Amino acid sequence: MSILTKYQEAFESGEKEQLDALIHDDCKFYPHVGGAVMTKSDVMAFATMDAVRSEARRVLFENDEVGVTHSIAHFANGSTSEAVLAFFRFKDGKIIHVETGATPLSDDYKLIGQ
Repeated sequence: MSILTKYQEAFESGEKEQLDALIHDDCKFYPHVGGAVMTKSDVMAFATMDAVRSEARRVLFENDEVGVTHSIAHFANGSTSEAVLAFFRFKDGKIIHVETGATPLSDDYKLIGQ
């Protein structure tokens, strides 16, 4: 199973041990909002807050150095849903760098095929 598939599953379920094993201690996460830079502990805390639920998760590309994912994110605070594209870099088999970009979706969006 790929690093990103394991990460997506652990993030969704809030499995701290699995996240800890997949995220490099020096990881930096650059989210698409707020201009903040998050650390490993920030990402771990966010994942266990149940603040976001995703659907249609898919790994678009992954090799030993980088990966790209796409998903639809729904936020618990009631903000609009977003289509999220994420870029990852790996080091020592772990995620060391994450950047996201997102497009807000209207409340009546539908996935293709639905």
